[in-house]
Amino acid sequence: MTTAKADLSEFEQKLVDKAVEAMERAYCKYSNFKVGAALVCEDGEIIIGANHENASYGATICAERSAVVTALTKGHRKFKMIAIATELEEPCSPCGICRQFLIEFGDYKVILGSSTSDQIIETTTYGLLPYAFTPKSLDDHEKETEERHHQSETKNGH
Repeated sequence: MTTAKADLSEFEQKLVDKAVEAMERAYCKYSNFKVGAALVCEDGEIIIGANHENASYGATICAERSAVVTALTKGHRKFKMIAIATELEEPCSPCGICRQFLIEFGDYKVILGSSTSDQIIETTTYGLLPYAFTPKSLDDHEKETEERHHQSETKNGH
């Protein structure tokens, strides 16, 4: 849903501000496309991240993954929300890799913001990547494989 920054709670507005501030730490000498992220962990700690590019483009780290990896390194595994900001007037969605990386840790709120306008898009990790492949997919596969194996053994009299 597209809205204005003023429509967010005070906490969410400050979170967007932290994402905008994190943009200044970006290392993006190839694209000049700054991205900042501010991730809220389950215990309330806020961890920022910025994009960091590399001459070998595949080695580039996006702001969202930068924040999540820092959080993981600090021992966090559950998140409440993330704010992501760019310089585009209309907020920009995370790339596909980041969408997959974010949803690995559940369905939580995502606020997309801008450093050049008050436009906001509010969604969730599931909203960014419906029908995602998640840890539940692997759990379901294991369970279904065991059930098929058990049915096969029962059918064959084992």
